[in-house]
Amino acid sequence: MILYGIPNCDTVKKARTWLTEQGIDYVFHDYKKEGITREKLASWLAQKDWTVLVNTRGTTWRQLSEVEKAAASSPGGALELMLTQHSVIKRPVIETDHILAVGFDAQEWNGIKQEMAI
Repeated sequence: MILYGIPNCDTVKKARTWLTEQGIDYVFHDYKKEGITREKLASWLAQKDWTVLVNTRGTTWRQLSEVEKAAASSPGGALELMLTQHSVIKRPVIETDHILAVGFDAQEWNGIKQEMAI
């Protein structure tokens, strides 16, 4: 299991704490240090709509110009934005061989845990 995010993000911190408390092993992938590939983002966009993956509530999104926001309003545009502005990717993304969850919700993650019989 891989948890994608940024270490200083409060939501990522909550997710990491929850995983540790549940005894779930995971690998942490830090966007800031390790980046993210075009192929990985394309894979995610094949599974989830761009509106799920792009954090339109965050500071990074709010600082974009209206032109930049408009350019990101399609899967291709969102992919290009996420490649250049990792902070705009909704966090965390948890993945095994496919996306399990985007964002952190303990109740949803409990359901995932039960499905995976972790």
